[in-house]
Amino acid sequence: MTTNDSRTAVVVLGGGIGGQVAATVLAKKLGPMGRVVLVERLPQFVFAPSLLWLMTGDRQPEAITRGYAKLARRGVEVRHAGVTGIDPESSRVETTEGAIAFDYLVVALGAVAAPGMLPGLEEFAHHPYDLPHAERLRDTLAGFGGGRVVVAIASLPYRCPAAPYETALLIDGHLRRRGLRDRSSVTMYTPEPLPMPVAGPYIGHMVAAELARHDIRFHAKVQLERVEAGRLRFADGATAEFDLAVVIPPHRPAEVVAASPLAGPGGWVPVDRATLRTRHTNVYAIGDITAIPLENGMLLPKAGVFAHGEAEAVAGNIARRVRGDLREKPFDGHGLCFLEIGGGRAGLARGNFYASPVPQVTMYSPRRPWHAGKVAFEKYWLNRWL
Repeated sequence: MTTNDSRTAVVVLGGGIGGQVAATVLAKKLGPMGRVVLVERLPQFVFAPSLLWLMTGDRQPEAITRGYAKLARRGVEVRHAGVTGIDPESSRVETTEGAIAFDYLVVALGAVAAPGMLPGLEEFAHHPYDLPHAERLRDTLAGFGGGRVVVAIASLPYRCPAAPYETALLIDGHLRRRGLRDRSSVTMYTPEPLPMPVAGPYIGHMVAAELARHDIRFHAKVQLERVEAGRLRFADGATAEFDLAVVIPPHRPAEVVAASPLAGPGGWVPVDRATLRTRHTNVYAIGDITAIPLENGMLLPKAGVFAHGEAEAVAGNIARRVRGDLREKPFDGHGLCFLEIGGGRAGLARGNFYASPVPQVTMYSPRRPWHAGKVAFEKYWLNRWL
């Protein structure tokens, strides 16, 4: 840095799961050698996996939101500001509160839900991908008297490969709990060939079978074109009538990243899949903002478990570089995912997504212990990191 501060400056952009982990681990590993700055626009973090429980009335907003004070107590300098520019050549980022120079940069700005990209979604449908919309959907479900429910995926990619299927299954369970399932139908639509296709056809068929067991009709390889009043319209001209529509919104990269020299096709950031380093040797990207090709031709899913693992790897490698140790511990592509099905049960998928020639992932059938595991993970995360 070109300042009087001799500490190594590491700037982390984004205070989501990856950003929290990266900043916390960096502050711990660097100690007085480092100055770790986390730039996050919002004053509070919402634990997104729990939004589906909020949707069904099983969580309150205050139970799944946290501020960033704990990070500050751990030695992280938290700046609540928007990121307006990224200049890797000059090792500088611009924010709404001024410029920040860096020795190392970790970009963790995520994938942004963009419902406005699909005509009619905001006007005629719901989604659970942020707190205000999940609360709106909760209130609508609470007053819903039964009828035709559709759950549709607008486009790829989207955050959390299991979430749309959990949405349908939890709505099914909510209707059963209220005695409304016999007067309701639940139908899913996706452009994918199977649920969670990156995990392989065996797991896709397992999830499809679970939908069938819950009497949820499943339509694959259909492209949603627009939402109208009481109707989904697809690219092939087909339509589907509904009384309640939940549409997983399109996702896009953060505009500041898409406009930066870091961006690749579609605005996502290409990285070395082992080190998460970008084309610039002191700049890393982690989590949903990245595009990481797998050997099966698909991309690594956008999911918090991968952001967490990538953040641990990147923070450790930066700390080693600061100390003059050029050895790097790679991110290994392992991850897991719970699949909530309602009724206090969940499935679990876990494995190696970097395996060759295809991901090696195992799916465990829904059981109460897996649901308890997801509840325990929620508590761990909200207490450990924030």
